[in-house]
Amino acid sequence: MERSISVTVDVEDWYHIPSVTGSPFSVYGSVDEFFEKWKKRYDYLSEPTRRTLDILDEFRIRATFFVVADVVDHYPGLVEGIVERGHEIACHGLNHACNVDPATKKEVFSDREFRSKTKKAVGLLQGISNNEVTGYRAPSAYISGRIVDSLEEMGFMYDSSIYVNSLINKTGVKLEGVGTTPYYPKKGSLLPGGKRGFVEFPMTHWNILGFKVPTSGGPMLRFLGARVVRNGIEQSVKRGHAVFYFHPIDICYEKFPTVGKRRPFYWAIKGKRVERRLRYILKSISGYRIRTLGEAAKDHL
Repeated sequence: MERSISVTVDVEDWYHIPSVTGSPFSVYGSVDEFFEKWKKRYDYLSEPTRRTLDILDEFRIRATFFVVADVVDHYPGLVEGIVERGHEIACHGLNHACNVDPATKKEVFSDREFRSKTKKAVGLLQGISNNEVTGYRAPSAYISGRIVDSLEEMGFMYDSSIYVNSLINKTGVKLEGVGTTPYYPKKGSLLPGGKRGFVEFPMTHWNILGFKVPTSGGPMLRFLGARVVRNGIEQSVKRGHAVFYFHPIDICYEKFPTVGKRRPFYWAIKGKRVERRLRYILKSISGYRIRTLGEAAKDHL
């Protein structure tokens, strides 16, 4: 099996994280409520996204951008700029609201509500990109077997939300048999099953004496450092395929508004330091085949 890596980018702003909007413990009940009440500057996303595009051009990487669909409405021209650079557009939810309650691991929305929100998100993203949107990443990586089934029935080809590690499990089920290689979830479950028209691309981890360190990127890149993340990517790619991700706001130089609950140090490390780490990672993987998740998914379907 040829070893390959997918570089993925989660396009969301500071207020999309669960401590501010979209979760049971948020300051604001929804992004809509946030925009109704927030009268100050909100856009800390546009500048680092443009810089992200320049960095990817520098390393000649075509990435998969998981876009929170309401970015289309609030950041005119931003998603169009991603499309113009030739990257794949995938769905990161309508407004980054958690599909699963972080505490109880129970689904927040009915199947009908989830489909309605997701179809609206796909409509926005396809309207901007003029391309079919076939990939999904759950907001904050909270996913369930029922959601996977709904995604397949709506026409999605793949998801990339699962990450198995020894520190946190966002699914509420023991992910036996799931590692870092692509697999087919069985119906109604996140566990591996027989081949179907939908494939899951799990995140990377670094297995050290049985302890699985999450190394997929994002907060791990900020708090664990580039070498730990690189070790997880290199170990995962030897198994067949590795998924790395980051947020443009990880490399934002500016300080974000001090709004949010339960995560006072969430953005303690970001900006130029993380940009240097990102460049280190991208340079370290330059010898591997890098392809979008959409391209990788076609090999499995």
